[in-house]
Amino acid sequence: MIYAIYALYAALIGYLLLAFLIGSIPFGYLIGRFAYRTDIRKSGSGNIGAMNALRTLGTKGALAVLLLDAGKGALAVLLPFVVWHPHGVPALGGAMAVLGHCFSPWLRWKGGKGVATAFGAAFALSWPAGLVMVAVWILFGLVITRYSSVGSMAACIASPFALYGFTHAPLETAFGLFTAVLIPWTHRENIARLRKGTEGPIRLFQRKT
Repeated sequence: MIYAIYALYAALIGYLLLAFLIGSIPFGYLIGRFAYRTDIRKSGSGNIGAMNALRTLGTKGALAVLLLDAGKGALAVLLPFVVWHPHGVPALGGAMAVLGHCFSPWLRWKGGKGVATAFGAAFALSWPAGLVMVAVWILFGLVITRYSSVGSMAACIASPFALYGFTHAPLETAFGLFTAVLIPWTHRENIARLRKGTEGPIRLFQRKT
């Protein structure tokens, strides 16, 4: 019996490490480097996320980065269901994927801001909650302010309420609380620019020049 418990804990630790590594894949950097011959870290805001990819690589590059970054968050959440049907464990994996994206060992423990990966994980945990987050991003990012950073922070602050409302699950709600704290922290430079009035607004459908 004791060995079965140890095996269970070992499997959990292994899964969480794998989720972190999946999240740590720097798709923004890889797409910029190999598809556009551009180091995205040296252009625009220097971030490897989809919004800086939009400014640096154009719409097609940004869309690829967005989908891949969201996909790794969803993959980290869905992976345990291939082996067993856990309760709450996927939410931990989603959090680890977001951390991996923000602190990638392949980029000297630097990375993106975690928004797309958090969205992908939230969709995998509860697609209705994911839709609520997208709606909040559109409302605050596109309609009200035209700042992606504001939409991203508002969506992640809304995530624990959306996840609790649709799942009533403690760990899924905890994942939402985790993103509600982490994402504003990763946007601290954006917050400073917003205060100064120097934050760049959203400009969709840009082409790489």
